[in-house]
Amino acid sequence: MPRVQDLIDWIIAEGLSTDTIESILQGVAERLTDLGYPILRASIAMPSIDPLQRGASLAWYRSSGFLKEIQGHDEASQALFQRSPISYLLTHNLQYARWRLPPGPDAPPIPLLTELAELGATDYLMKIVSFPGDTALAGASFSIAVDNPGGFSDRLIADLEKIVPALSLACWRIATTRVATDVLAVYTGARTSGRILSGHIRRGDGTAIYAAILFADLKNFTSLNEKHEPDRIVGWLNQHFEAIGAPVEQQGGEILKFMGDSLLAIFPADVDNPAEACGRALSAARAAMDANAEVNRQRAQAEEPELMVDIVLHVGEVFYGNVGAARRLDFTAIGRAVNEATRMEKLADIAGHSLLASADFVLQAPGRFQEAGTFLLKGVARPATIYAWPD
Repeated sequence: MPRVQDLIDWIIAEGLSTDTIESILQGVAERLTDLGYPILRASIAMPSIDPLQRGASLAWYRSSGFLKEIQGHDEASQALFQRSPISYLLTHNLQYARWRLPPGPDAPPIPLLTELAELGATDYLMKIVSFPGDTALAGASFSIAVDNPGGFSDRLIADLEKIVPALSLACWRIATTRVATDVLAVYTGARTSGRILSGHIRRGDGTAIYAAILFADLKNFTSLNEKHEPDRIVGWLNQHFEAIGAPVEQQGGEILKFMGDSLLAIFPADVDNPAEACGRALSAARAAMDANAEVNRQRAQAEEPELMVDIVLHVGEVFYGNVGAARRLDFTAIGRAVNEATRMEKLADIAGHSLLASADFVLQAPGRFQEAGTFLLKGVARPATIYAWPD
């Protein structure tokens, strides 16, 4: 018992000091092996709260190390999950199951059982532990396979019962921290989520920064709502936002928000030398125009409606921080420069070009811009000289 208690103490300490489940799983498997148990395979699986994956499983093999499997949201991944031990336990409302290997004729059709038997496993068990709270992060599964002729000993099963609560707590701590970080980044962007998690969460918290601004607006989107079903429109909108947003992120920009059919992004700049950030914003804008055009080519081939995009580039000082109600905040960028960028977008049809830039921006990233004229912007006192990138 003292040696098992040492393992429990190690799990708790590791759970407080690491952000990787891999190190905990490996440590548990190796320490159980040191205690004399014939561990062939040990695994931990948990659901995710992530737009790209439904869950993930991590398995440690004594002979080959780690194998990580990601379950997506697609039908193929779901079909594969339905043939897993976890699905079997959940379907039958079980928290524990054990199978002697190789599986007998009455064993459920779970491919993993046959695979483990082929590796030499003689016994396999899985335990599911539920996590508190009404979220998709509902719990975790822990499984062990051994390869000695007698299978699990009563002592090993008793020791596993002792360590699983500590292992569950460690995994829950790591998973909740990861979910908070990943989900916040999905909804606010990596740079913004980092500021929020570092404690910038009070209304009014923020700072004035100099930044290149990219504002993109999809044209004729409103008319689609009168002709097509909402689910189709959302699918089309996502395709365009993916095409436009990917170059922004690749060039180090931060997408701050999607506003209906519009996108606002910033590229933080050095106030004394904003040319580098403006250059990246221009590269992102041109790549976004090309990517959106490719989406439209594919859409035309499918005889579906196309969505053109207008993009405006500007540079200036913005307030980057928290605005909103006391318990409902938005971490965004506001200020005169942002307002001017959104007003400039209305001039795209008048100028006859889809990529516009302010005089301040062109001064830092001239490129092939040509002067399109001087215009009054709604709510802005001074006339603005607007430049256009030839289509």
